[in-house]
Amino acid sequence: MGREAGAGPVASRGPRDGGALRAELERRRGARAARVRAARDAGPAPRTRFGPRAALLDAVNARAKRRIFVGDVQGCRAELELLLERVRFDPAADELHPVGDFVNRGPDSAGVLRLCSALDAGGVLGNHDVHALRVARGLRSAGERDTLDELLRADDRDELLAWLAARPFARGWDDVLLVHAGVHPRWTEPERVLAGLDPLVEDAELAFAVAARYCDADGARPARDWPAPGPPFRPWFDFWRGPRTVVFGHWARMGLVVLPRARGLDTGCVWGGKLTAWIAEEDRLVQVDALGTWAEHE
Repeated sequence: MGREAGAGPVASRGPRDGGALRAELERRRGARAARVRAARDAGPAPRTRFGPRAALLDAVNARAKRRIFVGDVQGCRAELELLLERVRFDPAADELHPVGDFVNRGPDSAGVLRLCSALDAGGVLGNHDVHALRVARGLRSAGERDTLDELLRADDRDELLAWLAARPFARGWDDVLLVHAGVHPRWTEPERVLAGLDPLVEDAELAFAVAARYCDADGARPARDWPAPGPPFRPWFDFWRGPRTVVFGHWARMGLVVLPRARGLDTGCVWGGKLTAWIAEEDRLVQVDALGTWAEHE
């Protein structure tokens, strides 16, 4: 990307063979399980030093990959698989970066985490992910609308939750900043502000990153954000001056947001809407319809 992107079309470049994708996923799951078993048998591995040429080649290869950002999945594994087929996702050539809210309210939270883990997805934590981690640790109770039981009872629960907890609250590139909900107007280095925050510990910066929608010029948030509050509160991205494009989710009521310096990708899949991807290198939006209405509007 490396530029201030305009609004790309909502489009598809044709479905990839679904059987081929599923076969590749199964191959990667098997390889991953074999690596885990081998690592357990071998014990700690020695550290390896890489020279500057190797580091340069890694950087070039990584930059050549497509970055595919995906809106709030919330346990909708089947829709995520369809979207990956639609964008012709290639695990060897693409990076997958969900905007957070991997889990909850949808039918298969555990399946989403297994799929994303198998694909070595990046992404960031969202408010539903933080909630799930706290419920799992007994720090809060599950809500009536939560659909976390299968995840919390899964045989691989600990592995899945550890993978989820390892997601940061922000990821940055030279041209793109990824957060779940919003960026505080006074954050000049969001990645540094949010680095190292513990999802199990209440924190004002964490709360803004995973839950903000409206704020004022100083970053103060209204007591409620629905119905929409009046002045001085505005959508947080009205205060964002760049230069990077912020990719975010969390705002299904607003829907798709395409602005010079912002891409909002929460299009309410779990509510029966769509699951949306933005391919940064192509400045292209791709969507699939939800396969059902898995939760009611809050």
